Amino acid sequence: MPSARPVASSWDGPRRRGRPTGAARFGAAPPPTSPGAVEPVDSGRRVDTVYRPGGPVDVIATLRPLSRGSGDPAHRVVGSDVWLALRTPEGPASVLVRPVGETVAISAWGAGASWAVAHGPDLVGRGDDWTELDVSAHAFLEQARHRQPGLRLLRTNTVVAMLVPAIMEQKVTSRQAWRAWRYLVRRFGTPAPGPAPEGMVVPPDADTWARIPSWEWHQAGIEPGRSATVMRVVKVAPALERTLTLGRGGELVASRLQSIPGVGPWTAAETAQRAHGDPDSPSVGDYHVPALVGWALTGGPVDDDGMLELLEPWRGHRERVVRLIAGSGFRKPTFGPRMTIQDHRGH
Repeated sequence: MPSARPVASSWDGPRRRGRPTGAARFGAAPPPTSPGAVEPVDSGRRVDTVYRPGGPVDVIATLRPLSRGSGDPAHRVVGSDVWLALRTPEGPASVLVRPVGETVAISAWGAGASWAVAHGPDLVGRGDDWTELDVSAHAFLEQARHRQPGLRLLRTNTVVAMLVPAIMEQKVTSRQAWRAWRYLVRRFGTPAPGPAPEGMVVPPDADTWARIPSWEWHQAGIEPGRSATVMRVVKVAPALERTLTLGRGGELVASRLQSIPGVGPWTAAETAQRAHGDPDSPSVGDYHVPALVGWALTGGPVDDDGMLELLEPWRGHRERVVRLIAGSGFRKPTFGPRMTIQDHRGH
């Protein structure tokens, strides 16, 4: 049975002189704990847990969906480790996720450290069960699964924190959305606590998103339609967070998310994949995903309906199949000009 036991460290911050950078600041990962839980302590100190997943976990691949581009101030890969700057229900936290043999060591700092450590194993797949997924009938998928035994679906347990960036990514290129994300997070976020790599920032909480003035959204390149959707979302943040009690996604979660004007099937799916760990929510309406699935499974492009038809044999696991394809290294052919990047800041 997978387990995770949190422990509190006496580490109280880096020394002023001779301070190393990144994960090297505080030495080796904590050793596996002995049987019995130790209550986490959070008084500005480091809080740790060691998660034993009972199988391989590819930390970088599993957490990749949390990255909003290479310059994301809330996500950083250092070697085989991943740093996250998270906004938790208890406050900001810096989280370091490190593969250590057959375990995953999770350390956190900040007001939200204890919450982050308690839910840290969910980030690397606790509760994500692939045992019923059978891809043996398709050679490409069988090989992709064989090459990615450590791929898991993450669950952040934070709905608004996943929904806001998904709204920013609506109907624009990734480059546009990630530029807006970097601008707003750096301007209105909180410096990541503890020894997180320099430049990392915890994204704003719901109240802060709500107070961002219209001209700052404009400067970020977010037009009034998307910023208005964010405003509607943050006004009902507590109700959205309660959808986590409904399980790992599904139709009820999707309908609750889509009850907010401006949140459609694509945005709901992108959110449920990350916040809830939904294994069956492929991103219908995505600019790239249907073609990627089509080329990988049939050797040609398909639309949304074609993608759903191709994925139907794996209903219940359709997002897992999409993640296998995306993580396999397969790339669809590219044709024609790139999508035009629109800049709304000058209008």
